[in-house]
Amino acid sequence: MKFFIDTASLAQIKEAQELGILDGVTTNPSLMAKEGITGTDRVMKHYVDICNIVDGDVSAEVISTDYEGMVREGENLAALHPNITVKLPMTRDGIKAIKHFHGKGIKTNCTLVFSAGQALLAAKAGAKYVSPFVGRLDDVSTDGLQLIEQIRGIYDNYQFETQILAASIRHPMHIVQCAEIGADVATCPLSAILALFNHPLTDIGLEKFLADHKKAAKQHAPAK
Repeated sequence: MKFFIDTASLAQIKEAQELGILDGVTTNPSLMAKEGITGTDRVMKHYVDICNIVDGDVSAEVISTDYEGMVREGENLAALHPNITVKLPMTRDGIKAIKHFHGKGIKTNCTLVFSAGQALLAAKAGAKYVSPFVGRLDDVSTDGLQLIEQIRGIYDNYQFETQILAASIRHPMHIVQCAEIGADVATCPLSAILALFNHPLTDIGLEKFLADHKKAAKQHAPAK
């Protein structure tokens, strides 16, 4: 499974990259605004700054909701850096734009996917990634993980190359569960990935190892 982090924070992206576990980034205007990045020129520069840190794909979201606007914005975004993947909404115009970009060899991520039928449309149009929102479905008493399973089954049936990018991941168990059922990518806050490190038995084991090492070193120390 690939790990993307969902942020616009350069500090967090650098931290994940230095850990050696980062495969890409997803971001959007809301996340940019949280980092104080506003205005078209600053946002475009920030995308390039992110791409200069990350080796993998960086999803950059269009603002327009009409086909012409999506195509115009998407082409401008794609021209910024080879790592850019244009993020487009699951709408009729969004699917048309995905098909357009697929024909031009521009990578796309179809976002705001909440059903297997929507994921099927995105794959048919040629999206590189489809982003089902696990946590948001859970919020409305619907099984987000079951949707990942459905999409996995459909894509495997027809050998679609579209990758399932599990989004709206809230905690480390979401990551593990998505990995178990075959999601290709999980995108989430860095905190959810870092939480995978944690287990009390690891802490206890390390403490015991260090205590035993200290005891052995003391026993074998030369007499003064």
